[in-house]
Amino acid sequence: MMAYGLLALAILSEVTGSTFLVKSEGFTKLGPSVAVIVLFSIAFYLLSQVIKVIPLGIAYAIWAGVGIILTAIIGYFVFRQSLDLPAMLGIGLIVSGVVVINLFSNSTGH
Repeated sequence: MMAYGLLALAILSEVTGSTFLVKSEGFTKLGPSVAVIVLFSIAFYLLSQVIKVIPLGIAYAIWAGVGIILTAIIGYFVFRQSLDLPAMLGIGLIVSGVVVINLFSNSTGH
């Protein structure tokens, strides 16, 4: 279970880093740019620890799926970026995939 906690922290670091990526305005603002580098470094370090326990394909699928969902939510609420129906359906399919992996796959290591 510790690996899943680290994976959650890695995802949060990556999503927060992505949010600061927007705020960095193409790395032209120092504070947000430094935050991007620090947060992505933390995210990749944590992911490197996670894949010692959880297979890479599974960890990355969860990382990417949850990251996409959280980033879309932040984009909608913080940056007022709207999502059309195909985007919402696609995100729903991603959520379904992560759920299937975690509930039914023997590859997850839990």
